Amino acid sequence: MQIITSEALLSFLAHVGTGLGLMILGVTVFAFTTKFSEATLIREGNIAVALKLWGKAIGLAIVIYTVWANSLNLLDAFIWGLIGIATQVIAYWIIEYVLTPKTNLAKKVEEGNIAIGFSLFSAAIVVGLVVAASLTY
Repeated sequence: MQIITSEALLSFLAHVGTGLGLMILGVTVFAFTTKFSEATLIREGNIAVALKLWGKAIGLAIVIYTVWANSLNLLDAFIWGLIGIATQVIAYWIIEYVLTPKTNLAKKVEEGNIAIGFSLFSAAIVVGLVVAASLTY
């Protein structure tokens, strides 16, 4: 039976800490891309807002998972994690302003439109999967 080395344990903790830090950073950045308080609306029971926010988080987690599996080192993984956050934000802006210019998606989500919230949830996961697949070099 092989015992876990202190080096392996420290590497694990560094990756978990960095991954969770990227998740917190990502969710914070995602929240700042809206004009309303997502936390407040989620506390009030707005499912559309929760779907929109946590879809982005799941998409980012998929990217981080792939980055950890394919990166050269922790710095490389961190940089690609930041790229994953930026990609999610850019993809949302493209959906909001290029693909649906006549619909204010943020306003619809704020109003509780679950169909829009679920669509954005799904789009964020799709973006996460595409970015993750692109990182399997």
